[in-house]
Parts: sequence; structure tokens; C-alpha cells
Amino acid sequence: MAAATTSGSSDDLRTRPQQSPLASKRAEQSNGPTEDTRKGRTGGFFTLGYKEGFNQWWANVPAAAAEHAVLSYIPYLRKPPTHMQTGSAPPSTNASTMSISDAPENKAPPVKTSSIADPFGPRQWLSQMVKLTGKNRALNEFSVERLDEAQDHNLVMLHGYGAGLGFFYKNFEGLSRVPGWKVYALDLLGMGRSSRPPFRVHSKDRQQSIAEAEDWFIDALEEWRVKKNIDRFTLLGHSLGGYMAVAYSLKYPGHLNKLILASPVGIPEDPYAVNAEMPDPSTSTLPNECTQDQAAATEQSNPNIPDTAKTTGDNNNFLNARSKAQISSQSDDDTTPSAPRKPLPKWLTYLWDANISPFSLVRWAGPLGPRFVSGWTSRRFSHLPPDEAQALHTYAYSLFKQRGSGEYALAYILAPGAFARSPLIRRIQGVGRQMISPDGSTTSSIAEAQQRRERGIPVVLMYGENDWMDIAGGYAAEQKINEERERIHKSSTPEEKKKDLGAAKCLIIKKAGHHVYLDGWEEFNEIMRQEMMDVSGQSRDR
Repeated sequence: MAAATTSGSSDDLRTRPQQSPLASKRAEQSNGPTEDTRKGRTGGFFTLGYKEGFNQWWANVPAAAAEHAVLSYIPYLRKPPTHMQTGSAPPSTNASTMSISDAPENKAPPVKTSSIADPFGPRQWLSQMVKLTGKNRALNEFSVERLDEAQDHNLVMLHGYGAGLGFFYKNFEGLSRVPGWKVYALDLLGMGRSSRPPFRVHSKDRQQSIAEAEDWFIDALEEWRVKKNIDRFTLLGHSLGGYMAVAYSLKYPGHLNKLILASPVGIPEDPYAVNAEMPDPSTSTLPNECTQDQAAATEQSNPNIPDTAKTTGDNNNFLNARSKAQISSQSDDDTTPSAPRKPLPKWLTYLWDANISPFSLVRWAGPLGPRFVSGWTSRRFSHLPPDEAQALHTYAYSLFKQRGSGEYALAYILAPGAFARSPLIRRIQGVGRQMISPDGSTTSSIAEAQQRRERGIPVVLMYGENDWMDIAGGYAAEQKINEERERIHKSSTPEEKKKDLGAAKCLIIKKAGHHVYLDGWEEFNEIMRQEMMDVSGQSRDR
């Protein structure tokens, strides 16, 4: 790993409050996005015309067909398997849940690619629904398995809020090249093409409500793991998926070999806890997801991030005293903001508190729905070839218009402005440090004296250099995890220190935004392969 730069820009990066990396400098930067790029290819915020939008609404492409179209862009996979157990028909106008079909004709047989047509094969690709206990609970799964070799390791990928596993279409082929690995991608419960049972939180207590919302997703992930008979795996989560990956590692310890967080949401405390000029609401984190143009993000280099921090990250844990004090102040529970908080628009706060999701607006819009979605997709996918961008737009709309379910958890997990109600910075140091009973459980009646503590797990945080998510929060999490390791090592034996795997590092993907796996997919895949091979090497050394 490269050593940390001693420049002031590095300190600023580590300690600045959460905001878009381009927000505070956008006005004066000559290489910032122009008015034309902000407005998309065809001009205006909503780039899709009324007639074309109406035609898409009328066509009502099923989610299964839209997912199939996106996955068809996977290299060497001409006809991707796509089960039709959910999303095979357009959503009905009544408020019914997405039905699950067990008919044999709706299940997809696995597709094999030979070593002749696939230079990294042979491989087997499978699309299926994995049923869970309870009414209408099932996860949509897409997997890639290497044939003719032992499968020793598993990678599980979780998407972000409202998205689906199809967004990883540029990663499946590259990540499944690593020998001995099987790659899984899951749609979170209540999102993508997973089943959509009604979302309910029963507790009136604030913290318990947050826990219930988190459990909605992570309990389903744990049940899936048990059904698949997977003991240990590497977990990759993007954005909200990254938040849930941390929550999973804390509630269900002992099953992860490595935790990889790609631009995770929910790490920092309130951003107004430090003395810094804040961006206006128009450039805060939430609107940036809709307005930041990816063509600009993938073509520009962010001057606020030093070159030594890009790609290779920064593995220096010994920051100067000023930086340590500022970072630690962000995680103190009793810290109050030293600068007045700039309010979000009242309409946004009202909709958020009323738990009206953005996808509700898409569903209510009817024929205008595709046009509304184009305001996001035209910017998120503006750096991609037109046919791929169109396929992703159709896929996104097909998911957004489905019956609301897991999306309603957002208001319980994040406050208006997209900051966590229970920030991960307060608890991320516990990842890989939980107590586990001999039977592998955390709720066993076995005496605590018989329990063992996890030996730590490696944590990797990845951000795009033009990421609107909080990169400083990633560095703060890195330091907190590493400081916890140092604290434990003070009372550890030399043998215990040698076996300790816990450590964290923060990596920056060049010329990428929030969707690092898509914006900088080649570099992302290469880094992921290195991290996977690192897990393989650690298992051989045990």
C-alpha cells in the first residue's frame, strides 16, 4: 500500500464533512460538469420525451425480460439464464404482492459456457429463486460457478437501494475468473425481483425500530446462507447493501472471510459536527444521486483527492494529532454541531417522514413514470454505450414500478438527507470482534467463559474519486477499525496477534462516482480479484 501523503489536501479529504467531492469547488472548477452535461444528452432534467415515455409505459416490459436484456451484455454469455418465477408479467394495477410461481416451465436451467467459447471457462450460470420461511419470502439469485475445479470460496454481492442484481452485469464475468470461487448476486428482500412482502415495523422505540428495519434484510440473508449450506463467505455490499453488510457481520458473526464495502451509505455522524462550509441542499448527498452526471464523473480527475490516495488507497494509520482529534470528534455521541444546520426543503422532509418513497412517485405518475426515471438513468448511465444505457433504463423502470416493499425501510434507517439514524461509525469497530459460542451461535446458553472472540476480518472500503458519498467517513472507519485492533493487541499473546486478521483499508477508484462497480468496472474488477485471491491465500496459510 502507498504511504499517506503529508499534504494538506490529504488531511482535508480525511476530515471534511459528508458532501459531494465536487460540491464546494464546483462553481470555480473549470473542469466541472457543464450545464449541458447536467441536463443530459437531449436537454432538460427529464431526457425522455412524452411520447417515448408513454410508449414505454404502454409496453410495460416485465422485470424478468428487462433483467434478461441487461444480463445479455455479459461477455461470453450469449443467452443468460433467467427464471420466470417472479416478474414474468407486468405488475397489476391492484396492490398485490409480486407472486412467486413454482411451475417447472418458469424455472431456468443452468447455462454452461465451454472453454472453447469462453477463454476463462468452463463456467455455469444459474438464475433461480430461493424460498425462505414465512409467507411470500424469497430471494432472487444469480450465480456463476467454475466447473472442473473445487469450489472453496464464495463471494456474495448485495446491491444498493431500489436497485437489482442486474446492475452488476459488468462484474460477473470478471470476478468469476478467480480459481476456486463461486460468485452469487442477490436481490435484497422486497427489492429487485425478490418477493415483496408487506414491510412493517412494530416497535415504537427508536433504536428497536432501526433494528427491525435492518433485520428485515439481514435475517433473510442469513436464512439464505443456511439454505445454501455456506459456512463462510466474502460479502460485498454497495451503498445500502454496504450498510446491510456491516449490520449482518455484527448480528451474525463468524461467517465472513472478508467484508468489502463499495461506497457504503450510513457511516458518518451528522456532518455539521465539524467546522466547515456546507453545500446548499441542491448539492447535498440525496439530490446528487439524481443530478450527478456519470459521463463527467468518469472523465474527470478530482483535484481534491491526491494522486497517492487513488487506486492504491492509503494504508497509513498514523495521522497527525489534529486529524485524529477531528475524526474522533465525529464519532462522539455527545458532540453537538458547531455550525448551524442548513435545512432541507420542507417538501422533502415531509415526504421522507411520511415514508413516501421516490418509487411511489414513479408508480403514481402512470404514463409519466418512464420520463421521471429518465431523469436519473440518463445521468447514472450517461458514460455507457447507448444500447446498454437503454437496457439499464428499462430495467430500472421495471423494478421501480413494482409493488412497494423493502423500499419503505429507508426512512427508518436514514434520516432526511440520507444520513444514518444509527451511524455505522459508532459500531463498525465491532466487525470481526464479536463473541461466538462453540456451536457457532451468538445466543447460546453456553457460559460466556466457553465463548471465543472472532479473530478479526479484513475490511475494504472503496469509493470513486468523484463519489458523492462520504470518503472522509471511509477513512474514519478505517482508523477506528485499526485502532480497535491495536487496543486488542495490547493484551494479546504473540500467537493471538499472528492469527488476527482484522484490519481495514480505504481505496479510491479513479474517475468513478458512487457506482464504482459500474463507472470504473475494469479497475474495480481487478481490485476485487486481488482481494479474492488474498482470501484464498489466507485459507491456505491456516
